[in-house]
Amino acid sequence: MTKFHFAGRYNDDPESLITHPHEPDYVPFKEVQNMNKLAVVMNILALVIGVITIGIYLVVARKPLEVWGWVLFILSLVPHEFLHALCFKGDVYMYENLRKGMLFVVGPGTFSKGEFIFMSMLPNLVFGFIPFLIFLTDPSHTILGTLGAVAITGGAGDYYNVFNVLTQMPKGSRTYMHGTNSFWYMPADSKQNG
Repeated sequence: MTKFHFAGRYNDDPESLITHPHEPDYVPFKEVQNMNKLAVVMNILALVIGVITIGIYLVVARKPLEVWGWVLFILSLVPHEFLHALCFKGDVYMYENLRKGMLFVVGPGTFSKGEFIFMSMLPNLVFGFIPFLIFLTDPSHTILGTLGAVAITGGAGDYYNVFNVLTQMPKGSRTYMHGTNSFWYMPADSKQNG
């Protein structure tokens, strides 16, 4: 059962985060280590995704993005993090630093590759891809189309994490966060069976 805690403002100190202790023989993900550099990379990725999704919206809708779609996107930011949080077992902590545009959850638990992908993609499916597909099947739903196009763009960090998991985690491994970075390890029972 998930226990949700609001941890307050993130102070840019990775050591202040509630995270999983390092496992024996852990392997750090090959990922951007600095939060400021990560923000630049994610903004570039979001821009590329946004050009695609908003471009598709504009071609299909033949009208500008809907203001109410933007409002729904802003209102979905906290529920987006709650959907991530529901996938954790045990305690999960939400941090914010709205001045830097940061809202995220972390927890001391671990995930299999499939669990992590599901956790990362769930909010993007609910607020991004499903509304956008509804719009694509019936272009009169321009509010949902706007919500979907923008929410898909807002999932850039989640897609980056999924890419890292798919390309770096071996079969049978588990992943966890420590500080602001991700790590994988082979559980003891996997080592004995492998």
